[in-house]
Amino acid sequence: MHRSRTTTMSFTASVLLALVPAGRLLVAVTVTAGVWLASPAWADPFFFSTGTPDGLLGALSQPAGSNHLETETADDFVLTQTTSIDQATIVGLIPSGTPLASISNVEVEIYHVFPNDSADPASGHVPARNNSPGDVEIDTATRDGSVGTLAFSASLSDESFAVLNTVVDGINQAPANLTNGEGPADGEAVQITITFTPPIVLPADHYFFRPQVQVTGGDFLYLSTAKPIVAPGTPFDGDLQAWTRNADLKPDWLRIGTDIIGGTPLRTFNMAVSLAGETVSQAQTPTAIATPTPTTTPTVRRNNDDGGGCSIGAGPSSSRRALWLLLAPAALLWWTRRRSR
Repeated sequence: MHRSRTTTMSFTASVLLALVPAGRLLVAVTVTAGVWLASPAWADPFFFSTGTPDGLLGALSQPAGSNHLETETADDFVLTQTTSIDQATIVGLIPSGTPLASISNVEVEIYHVFPNDSADPASGHVPARNNSPGDVEIDTATRDGSVGTLAFSASLSDESFAVLNTVVDGINQAPANLTNGEGPADGEAVQITITFTPPIVLPADHYFFRPQVQVTGGDFLYLSTAKPIVAPGTPFDGDLQAWTRNADLKPDWLRIGTDIIGGTPLRTFNMAVSLAGETVSQAQTPTAIATPTPTTTPTVRRNNDDGGGCSIGAGPSSSRRALWLLLAPAALLWWTRRRSR
């Protein structure tokens, strides 16, 4: 847990009461209190994980290549408050003997849950869309190594790893969607650590996380984990199964377990991902930015048509109330902490 600089900022505001001439007090305190209000009051570490690969499934998730259409595999997570996500890990299967340097790019997209960011829900091309990712990604959350908005590194997790079933090319429109998978595969399990530059900031909501990994000379099969999530994963209410689609199916998605693999008993899947960052408890945008003026009486603007200064929009009595509202929280916190020493 990290504390913001509230103590320093509130002490500065209090000292200004004694040091700044009265005619210039409003401007000075507005600037200082604006900075104080801009800092988050609290920020807690955030971490989410679906756990470790279970060897049941590998699902293609990579850009278009010589052998396959562009394919996307996504799994869901929930945020209970605004969160800044600065790192993620995923685990996938690559062909045995493939150098780690062959992992040439990683791209990440975040989706809302359908029907958000979606057009006509009744395409008829898939059995269902309820609880799928939306049609299109959240643009502001997209990160791509090829354009410098994420950095990644890969490490060998298991040099000999096998999965019982795969989904690679068998991603078809209804009624040909149920293929039962494309059989087992083996190779090397690799963990890819991704750092977002800048971090991805999202409000509280239910989302899908979709990575794509480009492997020169091979495929990337995103590995499954247990559903429901078990330790060391992070279980949560409303956990949805993994979905996939390729370029032919867009904008629709198919449920990997229910729509593609099927079987009795029906098995559903999560995908191997972890997310880390911190919660954001207060907006980090200054609430007041004033332009100092050399006059002894503060300039009060009733509009901001010239694009400069601070639009306070009040007469002298309102200005005094604004001063109190800006100064009181800082002074009170400083006094409380001073007495507790």
